[in-house]
Amino acid sequence: MPIFEYKAYAPGGATRSGVVDADTPRDARQRLRKDNLLVSELREVARKGSSSKTVASKSAGPKKGLGTRLAEMRAKGRNGPSGRDVELVGAITRQLSTLLGAGIPLAEALRAIIEQSELRRIETLFREIRERITQGTSLGDALGEHPTLFSDMYVNMVRAGEATGQVDIVLSRLADFLHQQRALQRKVVSALTYPLLMISLGVVVVAVLMTVVVPKITGMLEDTGQELPLPTRILMTTSEVFQNYWWVGFLGIAATSWAVERWYRTPGGRLFLDRFSLRMPIVGELLRKRAISRFSRTLSTLLASGVPAVQALEITRNVVGNQIIANACETVRVKILEGNDFATPLRQTGVFPSVVGYMVSVGEQSGELEVMLDRIADAYDEEIDVVTERATALLEPIMIVFLAVVVGYIVISIILPILQVGAIG
Repeated sequence: MPIFEYKAYAPGGATRSGVVDADTPRDARQRLRKDNLLVSELREVARKGSSSKTVASKSAGPKKGLGTRLAEMRAKGRNGPSGRDVELVGAITRQLSTLLGAGIPLAEALRAIIEQSELRRIETLFREIRERITQGTSLGDALGEHPTLFSDMYVNMVRAGEATGQVDIVLSRLADFLHQQRALQRKVVSALTYPLLMISLGVVVVAVLMTVVVPKITGMLEDTGQELPLPTRILMTTSEVFQNYWWVGFLGIAATSWAVERWYRTPGGRLFLDRFSLRMPIVGELLRKRAISRFSRTLSTLLASGVPAVQALEITRNVVGNQIIANACETVRVKILEGNDFATPLRQTGVFPSVVGYMVSVGEQSGELEVMLDRIADAYDEEIDVVTERATALLEPIMIVFLAVVVGYIVISIILPILQVGAIG
């Protein structure tokens, strides 16, 4: 069923725009007329890069069709959602799971999601998915055409659910997984936000002191004509550098960020920076536990949904978010293909703690590997809470002491010449 993008006038003269699915432009106009909308422009949305066809007399010029824009999004898209889209996909997944679990047909469940969608892009995307399904495409394949919102892991789990007839259960697991990953991301971000905020505040305070306060005071000290102490002269030189060359610092930070980002896109740079991040004090421990938790949770969810172990490791490698852990996943996958068990190559990588290898071995022998991996993820989520609290408790006094030393040096450098004048007098 084609999808049409429309512009119309609502009662009272207000302008409305949106999308509607109908067999023909005439059907689309009649459907909109039932909603008391007077259509001024109607476009049939093209799919897979084809151009859109204007069926109204009033055209706004050559525009890309909505389907074309979606195709471009797929071409540029990342492997799955990011940021707020994770919460959005999680909520939609939960709703779809509930509807399917209640026995509602898939096409009708998708229609319900379309009707209650508040975002135009989500409404259009699910209309396209629904149309593909009515044409005979499976849900997994239809979702796979939209990698900006549905990752490889998501699509493969849905395909496994379709193969076993448990799509609603798999979608429920996916919703739980997305919720847990979002919560884990919030923990890590909150742990790193506080020290970054303290550092930024400290830089602002020192910059104001060096560019505004110190020059006025040191100017008065220079007027006395006395020889200033060494700490005061160092302070004055530093203040002049802040005043005259502050832009060099901003350019340096921007250039460094750009260079590091470009380097991180190379295989060697990503490997080095990921290894360096895991070795950083405090922060490295937090990132390592987060990576292991994500590895365990992702692999557990995939295995529980019926995805084969080799394919599950390949998907986990692509979504784990750290090149060191990703390389370990690939090593384990290759060893399994050679006929080895799961736990032995996992321990041999040296990336995972010994307790992880032991628990995986127990789960493998008992036939409950996915359950054991889920317990590992739960344990590391709890450890992340502990590390977060400990990092906050440790970094707070360090930042306070650092600011106290900087401000104390400024005060001493200003007081020394004043005391010197008093001693001479």
